[in-house]
Amino acid sequence: MFSQNKTIPFKNGEFLKMELSYGLLSSGFATLELNEINKDNKIMFHVNGNGWTIGLTNFFFPVKDNYQTYFDKHTLQPYRFIRKINEGGHIKNKEIFFDYSKKEALVKNYKHNTIQNFPIKNDIQDMLSSLYYLRSIDFNKLKEGDVFSIKLFYDDSIKEVKLQLKGREVINSNFGKINTLIIKPLVETGRIFKESEGVTIWLTDDENKVPVKVKASILVGYIKAELIEYKNLANKFSKTTSNFN
Repeated sequence: MFSQNKTIPFKNGEFLKMELSYGLLSSGFATLELNEINKDNKIMFHVNGNGWTIGLTNFFFPVKDNYQTYFDKHTLQPYRFIRKINEGGHIKNKEIFFDYSKKEALVKNYKHNTIQNFPIKNDIQDMLSSLYYLRSIDFNKLKEGDVFSIKLFYDDSIKEVKLQLKGREVINSNFGKINTLIIKPLVETGRIFKESEGVTIWLTDDENKVPVKVKASILVGYIKAELIEYKNLANKFSKTTSNFN
């Protein structure tokens, strides 16, 4: 187990927007909007994530994705997860309810009209809540090369995703030069991502831990997401130098 920050690095109203590209071609956008809600006598965060393609990418491979998660503000445990995606005609429409008293996840598959129960543990995350869990880690207590893991409930089982803190780096961004943490998931052989390069995530090396850049090498070329807009961060956005106020 690894240490988490005592102060949550995000707050009600946070909004992030990223531009997606395939190689040098701008191909779409993604947004993440976080709101604090009171549900079932629990204070929760609701995150609504949307992604869509534009231009030539939308013509050849249209994508329209919606991911939502509801997780406890204090424990960060997810209680509900929604995944509605249409990627080039590949459609998924699922909703998951996590019941920690019964230690089970109820998965509703609306495409196939099925309901199934699967065993879970207390320390799991869903596909979207895992990003906010990652941001809550106290990286000051990790050194370059350290490996940590997040238990991810994906479709019908728990998968342990291992990640490595590769180091720190100053990168150029849409907001000037910023200090970042470099995180790399350790990808298994045979997956779509190349084992040697895989996925790289850059988080701001400040109290927000905002994802400013994600790059994934695929079998042909690479895809990239870069932060282009943010609102209502919990803390001041730290920049080495900036062209923005």
